Amino acid sequence: MRIKLLLGLSLLAAWLVPATAQEVEASDMVRGGMQVIQMVDQGKTGELWDGATAATKKQVARGEFMTQISKARGPLGAPVQRTWVAVNRQVVADSNADVAGQYVSIEYETRFTNAAANRNSMRELVSFHLDGDKVWRFSGYLLR
Repeated sequence: MRIKLLLGLSLLAAWLVPATAQEVEASDMVRGGMQVIQMVDQGKTGELWDGATAATKKQVARGEFMTQISKARGPLGAPVQRTWVAVNRQVVADSNADVAGQYVSIEYETRFTNAAANRNSMRELVSFHLDGDKVWRFSGYLLR
């Protein structure tokens, strides 16, 4: 089963939407997460924010989102090697309807061209939220 990921102004894929996170194919989420990371690699973070969940947009302004990612990723250089290491599913109970619901997060281990970054690989985490309209949308990117 394929999923539909709306990311920014450009649709990354035209996939069918599953009803629940349990029906999500891990391989589809890994590919969707890679598309998000490639947008980050290409500096398309504004487009990424444009297609994010309402909760993400409320949490961080577009300009700040772009600045935070640029500051975190810029010094690392280009990715040299990237491998997915985990797919996690979680249901969050929250009084805020924009935050509550099903999430899928994909974790990648990445080495970058910057020599300092190559001492230890970095972890990139991409998260998606199943919004009320049953569309999986980008909800977060974390580099650690």
